[in-house]
Amino acid sequence: MIFSGRRARRTLFACMLACASPGVAAPGAPVEMVEVSARPISQFRVGRDETRFGPLEFVGGLELTSPARDFGALSALRFLRPGSDFVGVADTGFWFFGTITHGADKRPSGVSNFRMQQMVDASGRPIDRKWEVDAEGLAVKDGIATVGFERDQRVAQFKIDPDNMKAPVRLLDYLVPAQELRQNRGFETVTHANPYGQHAGSLVVVSERSLDKAGNVYAAVIEGPHKGVFTVKRDGDFDITDGAFLPDGDLLLLERSFSIARGVKMRLRRIYGESVEKGAVADGPVLMEADMGYQIDNMEGLDVWTRYDGALMLSLISDDNHSILQRNLYLEFILHQD
Repeated sequence: MIFSGRRARRTLFACMLACASPGVAAPGAPVEMVEVSARPISQFRVGRDETRFGPLEFVGGLELTSPARDFGALSALRFLRPGSDFVGVADTGFWFFGTITHGADKRPSGVSNFRMQQMVDASGRPIDRKWEVDAEGLAVKDGIATVGFERDQRVAQFKIDPDNMKAPVRLLDYLVPAQELRQNRGFETVTHANPYGQHAGSLVVVSERSLDKAGNVYAAVIEGPHKGVFTVKRDGDFDITDGAFLPDGDLLLLERSFSIARGVKMRLRRIYGESVEKGAVADGPVLMEADMGYQIDNMEGLDVWTRYDGALMLSLISDDNHSILQRNLYLEFILHQD
């Protein structure tokens, strides 16, 4: 029998799991401890001491460097403990884990216990073909990591084990027609909806720039009673690189724009939670926009968390594309709700 598209991939994946030899230990990929240096960033706007940017207050940031060859290309980050222990994916096919440290002034001060592990296939062997492991989006819940991959478009789930990440345990149906996903513009946002909102914690995926005929961005709620395809209104020349739900049910999107003439820009947009619905065109206001006059780079990762004093926090990371002209940045902001 011949299958096509997502059905073929799910069938092949199930066969690979079923045919794996029982009782034979997979070789796995080694966990690499990585030395990371962190240079503090105290000003978000270059040369200016202001900290308030609309509803966002800059807390601090870090410029991360390492002599390790595999370090970099950081695409997504989610906290396992608020503002502290984290898991992430690099678009070169690596998992990374570590801890953000903070000083007495509540500013980020460094990264400790950073380690990386290459993604593996069903037999436990490291995958060296980037097009197979172009990991871009990440969600975490109940010990499960859900990852969105570009090029070989798929959404896969993994059991989280910082000491030995294995092959995925499940592939999910992402609902958006496969032919509508552009090769390098797939699911950069994978996130769980608010557990107390209309989607009760269901998974939501948003593509980077896979557009429908009206020029809006394909997205979907891929589980739960309200699952279905929707779109996000595209505003200007910005592409969506990550997203996370806020406690009130709105969806916060991180967006990026680039041109040779003006360089890179980033933007944060708040999408009304009630517009994240099957058949709808989701939209909402811009909270902040920043260009090369600010401490930004190729901003790709976003997470939302609550600090011990109740402050609603945003953490952003950048992907340096393993280029000497780019930087790996970690930035923290308070999102004020007043």
